[in-house]
Amino acid sequence: MTMPDLNLLVTLDVLLAEGSVAGAARRLKLSPSAMSRALARLREVTGDPLLVRAGRGLVLTPRALALRDEAGRLVQEATRMLRPCDDLDPATIARVFALRVTDGFVENYGPALLARLDRDAPGARLRFVQKVNKDSAPLREGLIDLEIGVIGEETGPEIRTRALFRDRFVGAVRAGHPLAAGDITPARYAACRHVSVSRRGRERGAIDAALAPLGLERPVAVLVGSFATALALARASDLVANVPERHTARLRDGMHTFELPVATPLLTVSMMWHPRMEADPAHRWLRRWVFDVCAGGPAEETQRA
Repeated sequence: MTMPDLNLLVTLDVLLAEGSVAGAARRLKLSPSAMSRALARLREVTGDPLLVRAGRGLVLTPRALALRDEAGRLVQEATRMLRPCDDLDPATIARVFALRVTDGFVENYGPALLARLDRDAPGARLRFVQKVNKDSAPLREGLIDLEIGVIGEETGPEIRTRALFRDRFVGAVRAGHPLAAGDITPARYAACRHVSVSRRGRERGAIDAALAPLGLERPVAVLVGSFATALALARASDLVANVPERHTARLRDGMHTFELPVATPLLTVSMMWHPRMEADPAHRWLRRWVFDVCAGGPAEETQRA
């Protein structure tokens, strides 16, 4: 079966609504002759005259009367489908959003995210997925909706990002630790045993690079894969944990926190998603909602070069 020209549906709707070739031509900004040709095509495809002469005007046939409301409804539905959907009511969302995050993020921002969810979108649910690496495959495959973290070399070039906040490294030790009293010089700091955090198993990083010009090297006693684990070990020993300040605020409750005696680069924590979700109304709401909770200000959504 040959597919009909669906452009004729708009013409049919206007013709039946106007009941006049001239009126339909003016509404569609066509010449009367072009509209007459369109009516001829409609008569051919429907097998019905649709509009017939009655005195000086035209009247609709029974088939045209039966089609009038249906044609209008179909055009309205098609118009709605082919326009951006910006009027989503969060209260109507019934969906599980998977966020790949660290334990520290859940500890610090989880309560606020859940409170906002309960208030604005009670039908939505969150699923926090453990973050073991920065591979973008779960985003590409649709296994997660959003990832929160620092953009790395493993992050796919097509991944969309939006900065949430900037963070800095601080030192954390147990209450009563020798570093909890007195000035913390690079020498005192480097003399302590440290717990280092690296998912790739790297013992050395930005802190070691900052100590090297001073002729100092910190002893790394243990290597772990998360800041939460590093803080748990430091809380129960004399180890020094070096962690992002804002990201681990709640995890450091009861511990002594200090500024590092050497300068280290700031971290930019971002949310990341796959371009396939860019225009999805519920996902757009999710991104605005996470940004409002975590950052509370304007930022730019970008595509990484």
